[in-house]
Amino acid sequence: MRWLDHREPVQEALRGAIIALGNFDGFHSGHQAVAGEAIKWAHDEGRPSIIATFDPHPVRFFKPDVPPFRLTTLEQRQELYLAAGATAMLVFHFDAELSSTSAEDFITEILIERFGAHGVVTGGDFTFGKGAKGNVDLLRGYGGEHGLKSRVVSPVEGKGEIVSSSRIREALREGKPELAAELLTRPFAIRGIVEHGDKRGREIGYPTANLAIDKYLRPKYGIYAVTGKVLATGEMLKGAANIGVRPQFEPPKELLEPHFFDFSGDLYGQEIEVSFHHFLRGEAKFDSLEALVEQMDKDCAEARRLLS
Repeated sequence: MRWLDHREPVQEALRGAIIALGNFDGFHSGHQAVAGEAIKWAHDEGRPSIIATFDPHPVRFFKPDVPPFRLTTLEQRQELYLAAGATAMLVFHFDAELSSTSAEDFITEILIERFGAHGVVTGGDFTFGKGAKGNVDLLRGYGGEHGLKSRVVSPVEGKGEIVSSSRIREALREGKPELAAELLTRPFAIRGIVEHGDKRGREIGYPTANLAIDKYLRPKYGIYAVTGKVLATGEMLKGAANIGVRPQFEPPKELLEPHFFDFSGDLYGQEIEVSFHHFLRGEAKFDSLEALVEQMDKDCAEARRLLS
């Protein structure tokens, strides 16, 4: 799949595309509806289809100190967009120049002139351009006057409410990965490189693969039933994971630490993706290592049961 940069001209074969416009961080069921309409439109007319995203997220640009809230990395989004059937991913690099681009110039100079877009598909609440003054009405009116066609996709409901990234983030912060997975249409997953740790887990019979949480949203700290995928080989693993600051050990260190059942291989230096399926309990500090191990035995037994 092609990975396009909005600052660069697009190759001729991708001009005339239908572009799904949005941030599409979580690429949840609502985002998939917008992308699906763009892909179908493109297919019906024999055109390329492009799904856009913004990096960094505009919120991060304007409020750099907000806590991490990303649901996916660019690499994960690219894979999701490819699986949806898109021809390419377009990354709008949100910086001072883009943030100061007027909505009209965004339409004419970027979408029409630079990318040669034939049409765009958005959700009804999509905004763009300096001061977020661009909206679906401007796309329909001003864009239409300049030859750009547009379509708007209605919101998608899930569990009686509109599906949104903010709703998914709230579910994860509340320790409800099942609800997040239903809205996303897949489990929330953190991807990272396995690092060397202090080997505490190995010493008590529960070796873990340590991952930094990086820019991902922090789900509720605690113990989860998880699955893991080794990206280099595609191997799938089941396990239990702690995400948090490990109150049992000093000094506190924020980590994602999955323990995979019936696995004895070496994962150091490998990229893995850990998917969150069920929240088991919050983080806790125990009176002794023996008490901790006893609880871990129970946690792993419950995780095996839930994942079976």
